[in-house]
Amino acid sequence: MGRRRPPDILRKSHAHTEGKARAKARQQLRQSLDATLMPDERALLIDLDGVVYRGDEVIAGAAEALAWLAAERVPRLFVTNTTSRPREALVEKLAGFGIAVDVDDIQAPADAAAAWLAARGVARLLLAVPAPTARAFAGFDTLTPDQAIDRQRDQVSGTAPAIVDAVVVGDIGASWNFERLNAAFRCLMQAPQPKLIALGMTRYWHAPDGLRLDTAPFVSALAHASGAEPVVLGKPSPEFFAAALERLEVPAARSWMIGDDIRTDVAGAQAAGLKAILVRTGKFRPADLTLGIEPELTIDSLADLPRAWAGHA
Repeated sequence: MGRRRPPDILRKSHAHTEGKARAKARQQLRQSLDATLMPDERALLIDLDGVVYRGDEVIAGAAEALAWLAAERVPRLFVTNTTSRPREALVEKLAGFGIAVDVDDIQAPADAAAAWLAARGVARLLLAVPAPTARAFAGFDTLTPDQAIDRQRDQVSGTAPAIVDAVVVGDIGASWNFERLNAAFRCLMQAPQPKLIALGMTRYWHAPDGLRLDTAPFVSALAHASGAEPVVLGKPSPEFFAAALERLEVPAARSWMIGDDIRTDVAGAQAAGLKAILVRTGKFRPADLTLGIEPELTIDSLADLPRAWAGHA
């Protein structure tokens, strides 16, 4: 005998209860946003890769969400750990998605690092960064890892004077090999020990062909081997978030970070005093929600932000 269907009144009551629960959840989300993201006094820091786009494809609805933020005059700044291309290239990429921004609307690690190093009188750099990103360091005396290998051939590690004042590490991906990583290590082992500068500490990212290692694993290897303490000038550094908020002239307590990385975006922002919204796009994995890091809000994508605010989700 087949399963008996419940009476219509029970089915209707069950559906009504579920509908009320969903409506209540939407209302709570809207109230939370309304209470904390008022356009005249709140600011948003927005990650790019994994939030606005993934690889060379825009996230569905992201362009419309950003247009809504602009219409609502919500102060916002794009904050990225991308070191594979300069900010000008990111502006061009966003324009291809129909998203118009200026260079000054983006904060990237290379520019922050160049300013930090210049302020401390650092002159000679080993740059383990992509060629386009190296342009941010045009005012310094720089070496590539391959040039450092040539300089080190006649040196004995640990005894010769340091050939650079700082080793700057970004995401050079498949360009890493043992010789280049070892050249950076040898620089860090010379005296006086150069500074180790990390253009972010992102562990991995979602490339078109799947997950790829980012900057953090290589910085961690160099730090572990040399004993140098990395200076992080990208997310999740509190200084990076503070610099972004200073540009927006909004305090951390009235600001939110939207990102797809539970550690770099969410935990990093919270440690800097911001609240955080996690999106289920980009590198997000369901297991992220079991790590003990609790974003104030979790939404499916950036596209859901205006709908949630307006109560139409």
